[in-house]
Amino acid sequence: MTPLRGIKWPYAVIALLAVAAAAFGLLRPHLVPAASSGKAKLSATDRIKRNPPPRLFPDADLAPIGKQAAAQRQKADALFAQWKKAHGTARDDKAFAAWAARRVPAPLTAAERTTELHQVQQLAKSRTAAGKRAATWLELNGKKDIWKLYLHDQRELVPVQRGTAEKAELKAALKLAKTISDQVAARDKQPAPFVLDPSLRPEKHIKPGAKGPYSYPSRHATRAAAAVTFLSALSPHRAEDYRWMQDEVLYSRLYMAGHVPSDLTAGTLLGDLVGDYELAVGGH
Repeated sequence: MTPLRGIKWPYAVIALLAVAAAAFGLLRPHLVPAASSGKAKLSATDRIKRNPPPRLFPDADLAPIGKQAAAQRQKADALFAQWKKAHGTARDDKAFAAWAARRVPAPLTAAERTTELHQVQQLAKSRTAAGKRAATWLELNGKKDIWKLYLHDQRELVPVQRGTAEKAELKAALKLAKTISDQVAARDKQPAPFVLDPSLRPEKHIKPGAKGPYSYPSRHATRAAAAVTFLSALSPHRAEDYRWMQDEVLYSRLYMAGHVPSDLTAGTLLGDLVGDYELAVGGH
């Protein structure tokens, strides 16, 4: 069984796969949706089922970054209230993207980012084979598939028309989150930790003198926050599960030196704004 809390396999025929997964000691056992339809392009459900999650990080490791992410939620709500007061709930992605990009704080000073880099370097010394497997899985699936899978589970419980609309809205939120985070990253040009210290990710083969890829704000963090804000409004009783997975994704980015903490908090703030926007224009 997978550790995606609250996700269920709807068909008994998949039970043997669930038992096999449980035998590998996967964390937080729950079930996932049904098998592939056989199409060449796999769905998020099928991709995760073909590559089920390993044991993920313990809650104690997630707590610090989780608290930092939670603090961004209140900031984002207050900021979005300003947008909504001025623009209402009409969709204007271009104007919102420009506005939201300006809400992202300026990057830390070079000295401050160096301090954060040292934190990431210390964390890298504690890496284990199991931790690397968890981080690799979260890096791959934390962009979109996890959040699509969570929504797929909820869509089975609502009318088809509503479920189709919510699927389109989540897709729009994830796309807008990527668009704005990429724009800000190109503007602020903050190198990722593994660019500053290639020994953190030798498999990346960073060339001497390279300036990118840029890591501020984190794309993973932005997408995760947008998805969690959106999904939590649809299913408040599941919000704790969504935030837990968000914290897993964020921690994995520190663990494998994709980002420093300020990259993640900036991305979380931006993603929360995107989630608020998508909820507002969708009439939720």
